[in-house]
Amino acid sequence: MRLVFRCQECELHYLPPEELQYGDGSPASPVWCSACQARMAACGIAEPPAAAAVALLAARAAAAAVELAAPRQLRPARAVRSARSGPGTRSRLR
Repeated sequence: MRLVFRCQECELHYLPPEELQYGDGSPASPVWCSACQARMAACGIAEPPAAAAVALLAARAAAAAVELAAPRQLRPARAVRSARSGPGTRSRLR
């Protein structure tokens, strides 16, 4: 299951590559989306290692919780009684 992260800067939910590595070889961030990661790199701000570790743990815990959640058991639909069955199946008291 793919991990979904929330950008700590712009609050956007994003889906980085599974191996946290982009096609050009640059690392994907579990803290910032690609736009904010580029902006932070341009400003010279490094990714906080503690925030990255917490983001990875939280995403893995959420993915594990989704996998463990059992699908809801549905009851079979009730049979519909035919309208032509007559006055009813109960015996009448006389």
